[in-house]
Amino acid sequence: MKNNKLVKAIFLDRDGTIIKDKGDIATPAQVELYPFAAPALRQLQQAGFLLFIITNQSGIAKKVITEQEVNRVNHYLVDLLKKKGVNIESVYYCPHEKEDQCKCRKPSPYFIYQARQAYGLSLLHCFVVGDHPSDMLLANNSGTTGIYVLTGHGKKHQDEIPEGIKVCKDLKYAARFILENKEEY
Repeated sequence: MKNNKLVKAIFLDRDGTIIKDKGDIATPAQVELYPFAAPALRQLQQAGFLLFIITNQSGIAKKVITEQEVNRVNHYLVDLLKKKGVNIESVYYCPHEKEDQCKCRKPSPYFIYQARQAYGLSLLHCFVVGDHPSDMLLANNSGTTGIYVLTGHGKKHQDEIPEGIKVCKDLKYAARFILENKEEY
């Protein structure tokens, strides 16, 4: 018998959305979780959303940070969130620069399509939350709903986001919007 269960997810940018954007973060000591992040993510998880992180880490290609450092930071963040009752299904990161024209750098939907395949996601019921126009283009390119947050680089690039995108103060308000409107998506 076919499983008709609707699988929905939130794809989150890392720096500037869940943690403070401090440039190329090389050590767990540099990770500063926004105080509203874990409670907001926990609410989304309790509402049945799977949680994923998708992040561009061009510092690897620029030789500013190593892949091992990025992995260490990502594992630390996942463990930190787990201690706060939040399960991140997977962290996807692109190690390339924009000029590399790779298939995995946001706004390419490559990682979202990988998650859809692995987890059986219904993209029409998924959201992308981030602080950069590339996150909103990712939402458009993948057929998900984008929510732009004003933390991180959000205020700086607000005039560059596509028309019709929901703008929220931060992840807390993005979660509130999703939970209040989840029946529409």
